[in-house]
Amino acid sequence: MAWFRFPLAIAILLMLAPAVRAADAAASDPAPQQIEGFYAVLLDTMKQGPELGLQGRFRQLTSITGETFDLPGMTQIAVGPSWQNFSEMDRMAVIDAFERLTIANYAKHFAKFTGQRFTVDPMFKMRNADKIVESKLLSGSSTIPFNYRMRMVGGKWKVVDVFLNGYVSQLAVRRADFASTVASSGAPGLIKKINELVDKEMAGG
Repeated sequence: MAWFRFPLAIAILLMLAPAVRAADAAASDPAPQQIEGFYAVLLDTMKQGPELGLQGRFRQLTSITGETFDLPGMTQIAVGPSWQNFSEMDRMAVIDAFERLTIANYAKHFAKFTGQRFTVDPMFKMRNADKIVESKLLSGSSTIPFNYRMRMVGGKWKVVDVFLNGYVSQLAVRRADFASTVASSGAPGLIKKINELVDKEMAGG
């Protein structure tokens, strides 16, 4: 019966080939690779964390954060419709403050390496024109999902939202937090609020 098994094996391989090609394509997709690159720098920073100190970690994460995240787009989403009423100077100041807050969060909360690992699923999911890249932080016995919504910005896939624990939109949380300040104090009040949050994150570093 070997004459039967051989063609059957070939048929199975042929059926599997498209799936293998799809997996290979996903593994080389630039969106998950962006997150893997960010995590590589983050882990390296954590390993040097105590020596670098908070300010040093902030400096080391600045470039990769700008490369990975669409910070101007994220800032606009976090502010909401009132963004249209901000002057160009105010917009730039809010973006700058939001960027500092984003970097400070990582520098503060990923301060040292104690065996943590990040995993990135190469099989992203499409959401209209965006890609959802799923990842996990493995720390001791804990597994914490971090999912990223990514969008093509300037010819490069960039993060436009982070879903904490896999489903809580970071920008929705920020928008709710910023709303009352924007309503009562406009752009100057929001700039002050964000910078105060950064100062709090960076205190005692």
